[in-house]
Amino acid sequence: MLEDYGNDIAFGALSHIYHTEPQGAVKDQPWFSNAVVRLEVASDVWAPEGFLSTIQAIEQKLGRLRGADPGGPRIIDLDLLTFGDTEMDTEYLTLPHPRMLERAFVLVPLRDVAPKLVFKDGRSIDEVLAGLSYTLEGRNITQK
Repeated sequence: MLEDYGNDIAFGALSHIYHTEPQGAVKDQPWFSNAVVRLEVASDVWAPEGFLSTIQAIEQKLGRLRGADPGGPRIIDLDLLTFGDTEMDTEYLTLPHPRMLERAFVLVPLRDVAPKLVFKDGRSIDEVLAGLSYTLEGRNITQK
């Protein structure tokens, strides 16, 4: 689908696929498959809100139904974690993703594609992960 966007978006890297047990209220469902893709986006062409709108359109094209149980099964769930160094907090979009630092199922695959990433607070991905209660067995992530 990236080819639909010409040279404005280029593939950077893809993490391994990790499997995560359901968290939150809906635990009686299959485990989730999680991955992170790093894309190179032409910031002179794309604004973060427009990019989010585009990935939501891709979700819809792939069968995502918004408004369903937020903790329940879904065909696809694409999140915009960061957009360069952009920081913003609007009704539509918060960057960096507001719960990213709490979620091993985000941070472990993020480390695959951006191992040297340092967050605004000065911590590396490994330092943030060290503060979380999670286990990684092969490609399976559990988090308490």
